[in-house]
Amino acid sequence: MARGLIKNRDNKGYLFILPYFLAMLTFQLYPIFYTFYLSMLKPVTLIKMEFVGFDNYARLLTNPLFYTAIGNTWFIWLMNYVPQLIFALLLAVILTNPKIRARETFRTLFFLPNLVTAASIGVLFAVFLDFKNGAFNHILIELGIFSEPYEWIQDKMAMRMAVSLIQWWQWFGYTMIIFMAGLSAISGDLYEAANIDGASSSQVFFKVTLPLLKPTMLYVMVTSLIGGLQIFDIPRVITNGRGGPDNALTTMVLYLYNQGFKNFNLGYASALAYALFVMIIIFSAISFKVIGKRD
Repeated sequence: MARGLIKNRDNKGYLFILPYFLAMLTFQLYPIFYTFYLSMLKPVTLIKMEFVGFDNYARLLTNPLFYTAIGNTWFIWLMNYVPQLIFALLLAVILTNPKIRARETFRTLFFLPNLVTAASIGVLFAVFLDFKNGAFNHILIELGIFSEPYEWIQDKMAMRMAVSLIQWWQWFGYTMIIFMAGLSAISGDLYEAANIDGASSSQVFFKVTLPLLKPTMLYVMVTSLIGGLQIFDIPRVITNGRGGPDNALTTMVLYLYNQGFKNFNLGYASALAYALFVMIIIFSAISFKVIGKRD
């Protein structure tokens, strides 16, 4: 019977899409359901688990560190996303102007940070901000701003802002390219009509460009939100996994990693994963509702 189904020409298309569904079932759907199952378990020994129902979720909601991790994650994301959006949009408008010389060179230079791995950047900044031998302290002392080295790694706000700066520097070039693609898709006839009607440059930008960029901005918002709420590698490298100082860089995924792979509490870590999953779904839906709404 199976051979007959394969020989039937009308069924040949299913063979071509079968690998995709097998991969999705194996690497997406199965992990989602198995993670939910794990979130209902509690370790008794290293190899034995017992079913505890929703106890892990109850523990999650009463743990202050969980809310600290949420606050850290949102703060770091917002502090890099807002300037990233403004800076990338401004650069995209400038570098799509045919009057600007060497546009391709500037595009390449601005995109280059996105090609560097986040772990490498984290190591670079950890050395750069080092207390004794860090270049940043040496520069500030040479300029006479500081009289002695400052321990940046122990400053909560400085470290949050440093991670936000790294995220902004790494991703503004990618966002710029996305905006440039969106700008290129806007018909030049609309700009010509606006100029004929006597619209100023600011009126063209706010009345023509921004409204037509809404789908692109929605894409940037959702993808940045998903990536931003999963930030892990840079805080992990800079703090050596501790999330310090005083849990200032303990993000949701770093907290999840420490619970699952350091404390070996897979049930609690799985509950954390589902909390993050639900949070991303809710705020992605809000983004679609607010930005994607048609007038």
